Amino acid sequence: MKHSSVLVINSGSSSLKAELFQPDGTRRAFRYDHIGRGGFDDHAHAFAALMHDLGEVHPALVGHRFVHGGEMVDAARLVDEVEFARLTALIPLAPLHLPSNLLGVELCRAHFPVPQIACFDTAFHATLPESAWRLPIPRETGLRRYGFHGLNYAHIARRLPDLLGDAARGRIVVAHLGSGASLCLFDNLKSIDTTMGYTPAGGIVMGTRSGDLDPGALLALVERYGYATVFDWTYHKMGLIALSDGESNEMSDLLASDTPQAQFAVQYFCQQVRAAIGAFAAKVGGIDALVFTAGIGEHAAIVREMICQPLACLGFQLDDVANQRNFTRLHRADTKPILCLPADEEEEIYRLVVSFQKHV
Repeated sequence: MKHSSVLVINSGSSSLKAELFQPDGTRRAFRYDHIGRGGFDDHAHAFAALMHDLGEVHPALVGHRFVHGGEMVDAARLVDEVEFARLTALIPLAPLHLPSNLLGVELCRAHFPVPQIACFDTAFHATLPESAWRLPIPRETGLRRYGFHGLNYAHIARRLPDLLGDAARGRIVVAHLGSGASLCLFDNLKSIDTTMGYTPAGGIVMGTRSGDLDPGALLALVERYGYATVFDWTYHKMGLIALSDGESNEMSDLLASDTPQAQFAVQYFCQQVRAAIGAFAAKVGGIDALVFTAGIGEHAAIVREMICQPLACLGFQLDDVANQRNFTRLHRADTKPILCLPADEEEEIYRLVVSFQKHV
């Protein structure tokens, strides 16, 4: 196994990302964006481009990022016909993500007759206590909080001991801030609370998703516009795109704009992230460290500043120079740790795939 290459696939709704982990320890990254939106016509064409770019490479294993694993607590599973059918049945839980995840498996099967292994974003949150995963609705509905972005949270958890020593096992908030965004509360490097809920549409405001919303508002929207329209809005037309009155769902665009609508959307986002951090601190009596990750978290210094400025009451203060330069350690020497760590779901998937293969 250690002499074989592993291909990691992240097949999204409008993009295809792949990473080839080679026997010599090097990695090759591939990215194909704007599928069906001015780029490639569809995922099949994007995969054809990937096959061309891979050349004569034939991986021994293919690992796939799956946003949702349902009730399954396994971090990785072989995608045979039974598992493919199980994952297909979960599509209503993540309708924006799972169809593309499953399509990635189908297209890879056609090119590579090797084991296809699903790695689940939800698995990291299997340690949530009932007070965190249970929803205040009748138990017989079967609905619960799952939590997402778990592959990157697992990656962050593996890095923290080297950066924080024994303090890594304290109460740490990790803010995964990208077009999809969530926060997770760690204790002893395990998930004990998270902002996303039953689906990836919940939690804090995101690029095109509202996050948590008054159920009465949703009922009013469904009554006024119908289920199909509100379903589309829930995943494509809410969040930052709505708060900016249609200007953009991209944080980089909003930060570059001088319109009041863009500025309002940015402020709203930062306020929600601060509120989530404060809520976690209140739940457990304080937090010991704060970590920013993913696209916005890693690169938007002004967003981190707006989030952290009011958090001095919790013992967090940024070093201005470190923050502007996106250093790993962003905090002042006399305050609690604030870290900036790159997201790396691909590395976690590779680790899971190799570990999975050793035990089958």
